[in-house]
Amino acid sequence: MREELKGPVVENIGVAVVQLENELNEKIYEVYLLNLREDIIEGIIITSKGYGENPETGEKIKTSTLRHSLEVMLPNEAAKIEPIMEDVFGLANEYWVSFWINETMYDKKFVFVPESISEQNMSKIPVLGEKGVMII
Repeated sequence: MREELKGPVVENIGVAVVQLENELNEKIYEVYLLNLREDIIEGIIITSKGYGENPETGEKIKTSTLRHSLEVMLPNEAAKIEPIMEDVFGLANEYWVSFWINETMYDKKFVFVPESISEQNMSKIPVLGEKGVMII
């Protein structure tokens, strides 16, 4: 691929699936975008989808593609993207994030591979201080 088509490298941006408790003390999961940079990011667009196959039947499974936007994220800030159900942890969960810093557009695909969102893979997430799984 030609160098000028690759675009700038995305650094210090992450997506995290965080485990929380609701008012009934039930586990719930939320997806967050993390700006761990020292600069402001703007014009943020995120698409999310899940895909994989049923291990018993081999049938292809695909979730709806959802689109989200955020105007601005300050340095070292987290923003909630969407809730996520445990039912889709067996799928690949993809988050494609595009954003601007000054006059430059950045984009990166973050994929939680099947079964990677699990208790044994959880650690404390920066900025949020909650338990979860993060990709940077």
